[in-house]
Formats: sequence, structure tokens, C-alpha cells
Amino acid sequence: MRAAPFQHLEHIRCPVQARLPLDDVFIALKDVIPHLTRSSLHRCLQRHGISRLPKADREKPKKFKKYEIGYFHVDIAELRYEGGRGFLYVEVDRTSKLVFARIYRRATKLAAAAFLRVLIKTVPYRIRKR
Repeated sequence: MRAAPFQHLEHIRCPVQARLPLDDVFIALKDVIPHLTRSSLHRCLQRHGISRLPKADREKPKKFKKYEIGYFHVDIAELRYEGGRGFLYVEVDRTSKLVFARIYRRATKLAAAAFLRVLIKTVPYRIRKR
């Protein structure tokens, strides 16, 4: 019968008592237990009833902020391709999820202003200032 990667819980008692997440425990133990896998560690913790952090220690999910329609998130990303590079200007309305995008050769104030002018003409509703 083949022995498990670790025979005793002494190895994991300290990280688990510190209430570390599974990935942190795995990172702490992988040098000590060479054949340890994340899944075998999880099975061992489950077997001994310590596979989950107590509810009090878990982070509560954050609620999304409510935005009025017309509140846009703006982003600019550099694109590289065979002919050189360009800049992708993207705006996403956080409420309606309407996406508007254009590619410009440069990331300048003039390009950003041109993008905003086209956006204002294209969007079927009023864009709000923050």
C-alpha cells in the first residue's frame, strides 16, 4: 500500500490554524512535501473536516454600485499588428452595457476629443458627467 504524500497532520496544522486559504497552504507545503498536489491537499483537508474557512473569516461579496444610464467607463489599449500599432478607445455604459469603440493611430488629446465627439453623436441618450 502506497503512503500518502504526508502521513500526519503536523505538517498542515500550523497553516490551517493560521486560517490560510488553500492556495497559501499549498505554497507553504509544496517544498516540504515534494509529491503534494493541490487536489490531494484539498482532499486531506476535507477528510479531516478543515477544508473551509469558518464563515466569519470569509470575505463578504461586495455589491455593485448603481449607476444611471449614460455613465461610461473609458479605457484605451495599445494594439500591435503587422503594420505598426494603434490605440483602441473603448467606452462601456455601466448600466446598459452599450459598448462603443474606435481605433486611432495615436493616443493624444486630439484623438480622445474626436472619440468623445463621435460617441456623443452616436449614443441614443444623454451622457452624464460625474
